[in-house]
Amino acid sequence: MRFPYSVLLLAALLPACSSETDNKASPDTTDRPDSTMPESSNTAEAASETETQPAQATATVTEIPRNPNRDVYFGNLHVHTRWSFDAYINEAWVDPDAAYRWAKGEEIPPGETGKPLKIGVPLDWYIVSDHAEYLGVLPLMGDPDSPISKHPLAADITGDDPKKSFDAYGQILDGISNMKVDPILGDKKQSRSLWSEVVKIADAHYEPGKFTTMPGYEWTSNPDWRNLHRVVFFRDSAKVPDAPFSALDSSTPEDLWRWMDGQRKAGNDLLAIAHNGNASDGLMFPVDKSYGGSTLNKEYAEARMRNEPVYEITQIKGTSETHPALFPNDEFGSFELWDYTLAPTATPPEHKKGGYAREALIRGLKLESKGNGNPFKFGFIGDSDTHNGASAIEEDNYTGKFGFEIDPKHRLEGPPGVDAAGAKQVRSFSSGGVAAVWAEANTRDGIFEAIQRKETFATSGPRLKVRFFGGFDMSGVSLGSENGVKQAYAKGVPMGGDLPAASDGAPTFIVQALKEADGANLDRIQIVKGWVDESGEQQSKIYDIALSGDRKPGPDGKIPPVGNTVNEKDATYKNTIGDNQLMATWTDPDFDPAQYAFYYARVLQIPTPRWSTYDAARTGLKRPQDLPMSIQERAWTSPIWYTPQQ
Repeated sequence: MRFPYSVLLLAALLPACSSETDNKASPDTTDRPDSTMPESSNTAEAASETETQPAQATATVTEIPRNPNRDVYFGNLHVHTRWSFDAYINEAWVDPDAAYRWAKGEEIPPGETGKPLKIGVPLDWYIVSDHAEYLGVLPLMGDPDSPISKHPLAADITGDDPKKSFDAYGQILDGISNMKVDPILGDKKQSRSLWSEVVKIADAHYEPGKFTTMPGYEWTSNPDWRNLHRVVFFRDSAKVPDAPFSALDSSTPEDLWRWMDGQRKAGNDLLAIAHNGNASDGLMFPVDKSYGGSTLNKEYAEARMRNEPVYEITQIKGTSETHPALFPNDEFGSFELWDYTLAPTATPPEHKKGGYAREALIRGLKLESKGNGNPFKFGFIGDSDTHNGASAIEEDNYTGKFGFEIDPKHRLEGPPGVDAAGAKQVRSFSSGGVAAVWAEANTRDGIFEAIQRKETFATSGPRLKVRFFGGFDMSGVSLGSENGVKQAYAKGVPMGGDLPAASDGAPTFIVQALKEADGANLDRIQIVKGWVDESGEQQSKIYDIALSGDRKPGPDGKIPPVGNTVNEKDATYKNTIGDNQLMATWTDPDFDPAQYAFYYARVLQIPTPRWSTYDAARTGLKRPQDLPMSIQERAWTSPIWYTPQQ
């Protein structure tokens, strides 16, 4: 199956997925009271009662030792394969089984026009999370032994006529957009069978203590091309539902959360992780009412945080920590921005507020200070969103988001037939990010519990290690030893935690960052603080607390740049600048015990070549001048929050 790119603007340019162009797909919220979340839709209620699968055979983990001081494990949970309908249409050849083998370090054979795929350094854990909508069905159109091959659109989807192929795909998308379930593609028996295979494959690759997997999928709601997607994953496979809750059941996050709450009542632990607020046009972190019609009150906040404790802050479709329009004084705030909605028209979002994490974190403090709870009290992870099974997280080993991007020319210049705006969208993709978790063991329980308690950090790809603790009595604590880490846990709280209320004194924070093995040196450690002042206004400030070398602030208070050793011609850099590790103990000089606040650490590397610079050097193609030659990769820890005494 190969489709000329000139007719695949809808599918090939843009990420994930199904779209919803009609709000009638959502429950009517016009007559609902402001004080509560909307009542659940009938579809959500029905789905919450879905039968669970019989218990699966899972590996025993009783013999795996647990480290109370915790180790860091790197992984991805936002991973699509050819079993996702949009991945299949865009030339993905990797299936779920091969995706897990790739994450373990195995070389995956090429597709028809591709090349072998192999990760440089294997990951510790991996979750394949294909789109729930028509999960695994489109590849069956090419199987003459499958009844799906008899679908009226199958011949067009798998045929050689580009217009027929595109029109057929458009019909499928339109049905998903309007919650009109295709009776063949959405056959419940087929859906349950394919989901069962997803679970079995995840179980087959689970090696407790060595490599962790969990069953997962993506819920793909995007009303009017605005991204509201969530990855949903299950702690284990013992009682997973017989089918996922998808955007064909409901397009509102509130209904997804209700279904998740129903699953917990049935003894099935699960979490959801939102991503790409930058493409949500302000819907991801609602400013007034939510897309589902909820008022931002305690009930909404509790439901959201119970189900979504962390947020995916960086991935192939860009970084959504912050935006210069929101925080113009952040000199590092324009990192890898992908400023588009999911529309095929290269349209930027109209609203930045509600689309970026830092602004939402501060607004969450204000909501809480007004007695409405905090719906944005989330930790951070990074992830991929690959649509070819192999997470493109290594800058010098980048293979793109979709299967067709395996050709560097298509990554740099856009697929043949695509206009200039569409080509820019493709080359503006970042390399994938990484989810780092501090867990007691590399097991399903260990990884799940770390994410649940938000002891996580995000990286833009490199596997640098970052510790972050805060407390009011951190004297004598040093993270350079095992005993020091033990003391940090005893005297303070780690990333993702809550400081106790204080009547006097100021909190002290300890940050330790070690560069990735064989990776780039570090430039600096920053603390990003957000708070609500005595007038109720939202405030933020960035503190540089550790600098490499002997740099000091100048007379104007500005920090001299670390420098840049990148050689564009051969896409190399030198570790002659920066340090291989940084550590700092910092006490907030502006602390007010009466103010709500949060703190997170941001660690920057020295400049290194961007994936596009590597591609240009290797192929002799010209680097597009709208792309930077080098970037400063980074890590973001989950915040630590301070709540005044009530």
